[in-house]
Amino acid sequence: MLDDYLDQMKREADPARAEGMAAYHKVPRTYLGLTNPQINDLATGWRKELSVPERVALADALWQTDIHEARVAAAKLLTQARIRPDDGVWALIASWVPQFDAWAIADHVCDAGQRRLQADPSRIDEVEGWTRSEHMWSRRAALVITLPWTKQNHPKPEELAVRDRVLGWAAGYVPDREWFIQKAIAWWLRELSKHDAPRARAFLDQHGDGMKAFARKEAAKYLG
Repeated sequence: MLDDYLDQMKREADPARAEGMAAYHKVPRTYLGLTNPQINDLATGWRKELSVPERVALADALWQTDIHEARVAAAKLLTQARIRPDDGVWALIASWVPQFDAWAIADHVCDAGQRRLQADPSRIDEVEGWTRSEHMWSRRAALVITLPWTKQNHPKPEELAVRDRVLGWAAGYVPDREWFIQKAIAWWLRELSKHDAPRARAFLDQHGDGMKAFARKEAAKYLG
């Protein structure tokens, strides 16, 4: 089954673009040179023809190829608001997190994971464990995958509790000088500031001096 789906991807390969992608992403793996819209079109078609267990199996197989576009397609196969049952989907997504090594693949997977967290917010207990990982990309993923909690204009008490919980994680990250961690803090605060400026401003008042200058500036972009 895997070979059929890989063949569909390889038929759209662009070697010249693949070379540029390899130079841009700077992670040694195979690149086919597909655009994100091309991958999305393929994955959308596959989602329509496969059951949830079949999608999980295909996503797992695609991920294991370590081909850039195949890993992105694996994430897109699992990116859907309503999936029932979704325990296997969440388990597979969580199993990929310790293998993250590049922002693009990580962000596509976190996009899929955001839907599963929203479907079952109790999973945030598992995500909190990522914040203590020695693996930088796992720590970063804890912020990226919880971005939906920045976006409620009228959050319920339980949503506010998650918002404050993640801000606590972000505060613990402030001393981390890693660029991607600082960028993730800024990303979370910037999005939060659009919907909850007082919390974003309070965080920066308390912790902003400890952030890198670029992150502090980005976080405050919409605060005036």
